[in-house]
Parts: sequence; C-alpha cells; structure tokens
Amino acid sequence: MKRKIISIDEAKCNGCGLCVSACHEGALQMVNGKARLVSDSYCDGLGACLPDCPTGAIQIIERDAAAFDEAAVKARMEQPKVEEKPLACGCPGMMAQKLERKPVQTAQPVSGVSELTNWPVQIKLVPVSAPYLNGASLLIAADCTAFAFAGIHSEFMKGRVTLIGCPKLDEGDYSEKLTAILQQNDIKSVTVLRMEVPCCGGIVAAVKNALQACGKLIPWSAVIIGRDGSIVERL
Repeated sequence: MKRKIISIDEAKCNGCGLCVSACHEGALQMVNGKARLVSDSYCDGLGACLPDCPTGAIQIIERDAAAFDEAAVKARMEQPKVEEKPLACGCPGMMAQKLERKPVQTAQPVSGVSELTNWPVQIKLVPVSAPYLNGASLLIAADCTAFAFAGIHSEFMKGRVTLIGCPKLDEGDYSEKLTAILQQNDIKSVTVLRMEVPCCGGIVAAVKNALQACGKLIPWSAVIIGRDGSIVERL
C-alpha cells in the first residue's frame, strides 16, 4: 500500500541518535553509526523523530510500504529489554578506547591561568541579553573539547566568550537559542569547536542554522578536535 513513512538520508545523518530516542514505536535504531528504519510496519509516518534531527536527515515521503502494525509495535515494546551497553552501541563516538600517551618533556610548566571571562557557560543557561555577549567574539564548544585539547584556554578561549553544550546529551536543539543570541547582540565572530565523533556534528549544524536564521553576515569557522587531543581539521 502507498502511505506516508519516514526516509533517512544517510549522507546527512551525523549519528547523534536523537531520533532513536524520539521514536515512541521503536522503529529506529543505530547501525554502524547511522540511524536506520528497523521495519516499515513499525513506523506510523507521523514524524515524531523529525524535530529531533539536527541535520535535517529525516523527512516524510509517500511510497509503497507495509501498513503500520500497532499490535506488532506494542508486542515488541513489551518484550524484555536487553541490558544496554552504551560503550558497544552503533555510535562510533561511544566506543571505548584507551589513549596511549608518551611522556612529554617541557622546558616550562603549562600556565594555569584561566581565560574564562563569562558565567554561566552552558548554552541552555546563558541569558540571551547577558551583558558580556554584546560586541563579543563567541567560542561555541562541545564540552568534551575542553578535556581533550590541552591548550583550549590559550588557543581558543582567550579573547572570546565561551558557550558550551553537548548535542547528544542535552535535550532539544540549540538553534533557536543561538539565533536569538546572534540577533539581539552585536556578535563579531563565531568559532565552533567540536570533537571528531559523528554525534558532535549537531553543534555545528545548530550554529549553521542560527547563522542562516539571524539575518546577519557574521564570520565563522569550525575546528575539529581528535580524541587524542590533536587538531584534526580547521574549516
């Protein structure tokens, strides 16, 4: 039968897994770091997963598909849950990994001076009208970057207002909040700092959406940090 059903563009999927959590029918799961539709009969075609996708990888289309089987979904959801093991899931960003490091000899000790100039720093908590935002250069960073990259204070935070978040664990999308910040303040530039793991792409997507929606031309750049603390790429 021809009916409405979701379609996932794997090229756009960043593996954040937000759509899996949003689907009440359990029709989605992560496979090799990408969201996949388990079965046509599990998808009701209502699109509860759409608002949770930060990259726009999911859309509703009309095609030949098996009818939505509410009874099958109910039976499936009532089955005993297998104990979840997050570190072995399909998302590459959650794979357990031991990082081997060699001792580094330095002539001088690393400076312990903090370059943090604002509080709060969590995107969800920062007031849109905070006085430190007007005229600021922003650093919008995935929170793991502060632990992975040793020189974050001197290389990225110095001279910038820092906002942090985790697109995988924080509820909702940052786009609306960031759009309001850009619209209501004279922001000079935006630097995005993210980890190399796929789910971290959500923070870059939110910034891009906000830059497009704010109606201003604001210079921006992005830097990808590796799990070993290296700078993988500057965009």
